[in-house]
Amino acid sequence: MPTVKLDSLRELLEHDACVKVAGVDVDGILRGKVISRKKFLSIAEAGFGFCSVIFGWDMHDQTYLRELSVSNAANGYRDILAIPDLSTFRRIPWEKNVPFFLVSFVDPETKKPIAACPRGLLRTQLRKLQTQGYGAMAGAEYEFYTFRAPNSESSPAAFLQQNPPHQLPALTEGMFGYSLTRPVHNKDWYYDVYHSCAKFSCDVEGWHTESGPGVYEAALEFGEVGEMADRASLFKYVVKSVGVDHGVTPCFMAKPKQGLPGNSGHMHISLVDGDGKNLLARDTLDDGAEWRDVAGLSDLGRHFLAGLLVGLPDIMPILAPTINSYKRLVENFWAPVTVSWGFEHRAASIRIISPPTSKPGATRFEVRVPGADTNPHLVLAAILGCGWRGVEKKLAIPCPPLAMGQSVGGKADLGERLAKSLREATARFTSKDSIAREVFGDDFVDHFGGTRENEVRLFDEAVTDWEMKRYIETV
Repeated sequence: MPTVKLDSLRELLEHDACVKVAGVDVDGILRGKVISRKKFLSIAEAGFGFCSVIFGWDMHDQTYLRELSVSNAANGYRDILAIPDLSTFRRIPWEKNVPFFLVSFVDPETKKPIAACPRGLLRTQLRKLQTQGYGAMAGAEYEFYTFRAPNSESSPAAFLQQNPPHQLPALTEGMFGYSLTRPVHNKDWYYDVYHSCAKFSCDVEGWHTESGPGVYEAALEFGEVGEMADRASLFKYVVKSVGVDHGVTPCFMAKPKQGLPGNSGHMHISLVDGDGKNLLARDTLDDGAEWRDVAGLSDLGRHFLAGLLVGLPDIMPILAPTINSYKRLVENFWAPVTVSWGFEHRAASIRIISPPTSKPGATRFEVRVPGADTNPHLVLAAILGCGWRGVEKKLAIPCPPLAMGQSVGGKADLGERLAKSLREATARFTSKDSIAREVFGDDFVDHFGGTRENEVRLFDEAVTDWEMKRYIETV
């Protein structure tokens, strides 16, 4: 996407009355507002004040039970600086082509990214590669459930008030992955999503039904890692916004329905040099490799894989950030539950895609642990950070690959079992010797870890429908 030059902004926005801007919070939610054209032109370079409370409250705007250092009552929920990223310019087709820009959040005094800013965190990790003349490419796949709203005027909040969550009507019924006929039932919505994504510069490469009632999957067109993270965040914005006009409510929860598959958010990653050459690929297959699964991987690629595998257990709150995330990561649902890897292995945490079944230029890792409920900027930052740590330390791959047909059912001989709950994952993430601290630094780990501890505490205090149904009569 071409970068907009500052001196051309006035002409570019000549016929616009206003501009919409948004940043990304730690939960991956876009937080923004509409400002006048005049105001935007005056702050496009220097930035503008933005209340830091978006990093001091949760996804329902409740301040954290234990206040965190970025934003709190003691510092008055001070303003931070929002800097528009002119390279993210696009127009919102479903809002009369209103101009749109993403922003990044920096400290007003140091002008450095604040610890909690997801876009800043990803750029920091990418810079480690760029100092060596390297870059990264990425792709994202999202699965999500769709529910039918009672009418197109209902907001999601009103919809949920009228329909108990466990009784939401699915857009389509039954299990029918890769169906050509199911999308015909809701073809106006189906194609509106596809075309709106293209107009909004977050193009979809593949778009189809998945197995499950009202479940769809989109593979976003691959691109530079920072741009990919932006487009992944904006994809959810498109789907939710377009759904309003069609009476469709999407759901990106990791596990919306008991007994059915969950929603994955697989991420693909590759490294390239300055000329765009794939650095994970080996020039010729290595017949002497310890395992045939890595025969097509370069030495750098093997170290990157090792870094991912070693780091996985310590970054789980990023890859599975909610209480619900761990309902998806259970045995026998095509979701990885161990530190595991394998060539073209869709049951492993990390799937290698390389020669001989693909072209060298397409060599990449598919990280299959994340769900659709993740923040793509944090996920890609974690993948880059842990993988590059493996390169810098020349780490060895810590476990053998999964054999084809081998399950990942949590057995010790199949690799370390990943965390089974957000509580367990957060404790490891925030431990003093966590790899996350080494990769991201204490400021981010303390902040993000604190937000996850808040989520755990809120759930500990919740009384669920399951408890009422199970105990109301019998105890």
